Amino acid sequence: MTPSASLTALPAPLSWGLLLMRVGAALMLLLVHGLPKLLDWSGELQRIEDPLGLGAPLTLGLAVFAEVLCPLLLILGLWARLACLPVLAVLGVSLLLVHPEWSLEQGQFAWLLLVLYTGLAITGPGPLVAQRLLPRGAPA
Repeated sequence: MTPSASLTALPAPLSWGLLLMRVGAALMLLLVHGLPKLLDWSGELQRIEDPLGLGAPLTLGLAVFAEVLCPLLLILGLWARLACLPVLAVLGVSLLLVHPEWSLEQGQFAWLLLVLYTGLAITGPGPLVAQRLLPRGAPA
């Protein structure tokens, strides 16, 4: 059995569990962090921390990329493992550089997302992805 065939042969509960984790984690990040940043861009430029010294516009752009585009890709299951990497980078910077003083309780949302996105980066999206809805031979 090829690796791709084994992924599509996952038991139904595992497939649905990966879909729930993938969509749930993506929606939490998108709705709580991504869309508010995107919809209040100018206000966020004044508030965003810049721990790497990249400048507020670039830092905000990278955060919006990780918190809007990557969750959308993850919801669809497209390039899911790759889409997890920018999210993990933003979470790492947030926890280690922006909020190192946070207790586990204060940073529990970030830690939970870190666990979910790390798990999804390891497992991949599972077989229930948007690409499987396209007819065979259609561009992905």
